[in-house]
Amino acid sequence: MKTEENILKALIAEPSAILRSGLSMVLKRIPGYRVLPIEISSIESLGHILEQHKPDLLIINPSFLGVTGIDNTRNESMNPELKIVALTSTTYSEGILAKYDEVIDIHDSTEQIKQRLDKLFNEPETASESGDENELLSIREKEILVLVVKGMTNKEIAQKLFLSTHTVVTHRRNIARKLEIHSTSGLTVYAIVNKLVELDDFK
Repeated sequence: MKTEENILKALIAEPSAILRSGLSMVLKRIPGYRVLPIEISSIESLGHILEQHKPDLLIINPSFLGVTGIDNTRNESMNPELKIVALTSTTYSEGILAKYDEVIDIHDSTEQIKQRLDKLFNEPETASESGDENELLSIREKEILVLVVKGMTNKEIAQKLFLSTHTVVTHRRNIARKLEIHSTSGLTVYAIVNKLVELDDFK
């Protein structure tokens, strides 16, 4: 993985001023990156801004583009290296999100957003290089993994950790993707082997 600071020009297309400004502040604080955010509130100016500023990253509310608009945006940007990320505050179908390079949820932590940027702009670090496969997961993901293997439902986990059910579902999807484990029994074995839980926890 690159160790020097990455300079990224990020275009944020979102109708909510609070979400745009909040995400801009978070992006500026991500270690290892110098993010230069550009904010727009409507789809009308998107083409012009893409042509004028030539951003490395477009973070956009999926309602702006729908299902087909993302392909047109990629073509109109004239930048084959442009990464397009969905900024979600509600549940969207997999069919819509599948066309995006990545998804950022408004409930994601700074650490999770950094992981998504690393995935987009750096070579992924393998488990052997990191020295600890367990470090693939964030602290919050480890918390949720432990509760999952203990048999708690998404709703119960959300109540315990003061999260929305949608956020818990997103975390679980990320855990499955990172570990490439898609069953509760498989996650249980992983948690035991990596000492996240003890066998006594299941008695």
